[in-house]
Amino acid sequence: MAHIPTDACSPLSWLEFASGDQLKTELEARLNLWWPRLFGYHLLKLGPLSAEINSLQCQINYHFSLFETEGGAIQASTKDLPLQNSSIDTVLMNSLLEFEQDPYRVLREVDRVVVSGGHIILSGFNPVSPIFFGKLLPQFQNVAPWCGHFFMPSRVKDWLGLLGYQILSDERLVYHHLLTEYPGKIAWHNQLEKWLPSTGGIYLIVAKKVDTPLTPIRDKQKVKSTNWSTAPSAGRAGLKPRTKS
Repeated sequence: MAHIPTDACSPLSWLEFASGDQLKTELEARLNLWWPRLFGYHLLKLGPLSAEINSLQCQINYHFSLFETEGGAIQASTKDLPLQNSSIDTVLMNSLLEFEQDPYRVLREVDRVVVSGGHIILSGFNPVSPIFFGKLLPQFQNVAPWCGHFFMPSRVKDWLGLLGYQILSDERLVYHHLLTEYPGKIAWHNQLEKWLPSTGGIYLIVAKKVDTPLTPIRDKQKVKSTNWSTAPSAGRAGLKPRTKS
């Protein structure tokens, strides 16, 4: 298949991030709590970072990856998935929206292929966190992840809500700026997590697709219909038009 160009800033591996191995390991540990709760036939790992995530503990039968560069099971655009409607049980998206020009379009396309009752699991970089400091420093502004656009987790949840998803979980991890080597959890990380839990550098959102009725549900009590009858004409039918003399 022909090579499909991608954004030069978009990371192709966790190794492109500062302390990428540690980030991936911490994210996998949190995902391992969710995998046993998910069932179905198809798990789609969208994007090269998702493809590197270990999902062996997931109960879904078939796992495959899709992204624009070589190396995935399917090489295609994330904005035009070559998949049938309602064919995927769970989609995993790791740090993908930050590097998309139209992230909501990507979510709409993902929603198209997710079955009713299916799940979207996505992670991203939280702008209200120590990681955001890198965006203020010129030497980091062209380096992943700081070259991407950080979205507020609340905004991502609003997008999912508009598409008809119920938010099952919104978690934070990695309480570190990543400007230096990430040592894992240490004392001041634990304090930051305790007093400012929303400031974790990576958010992890799990959302379930919920069907909504197209028409309002009627009240169970049946409303009696009123029998209408034609009103009497009060003799108007017998009136004759006047003739001019």
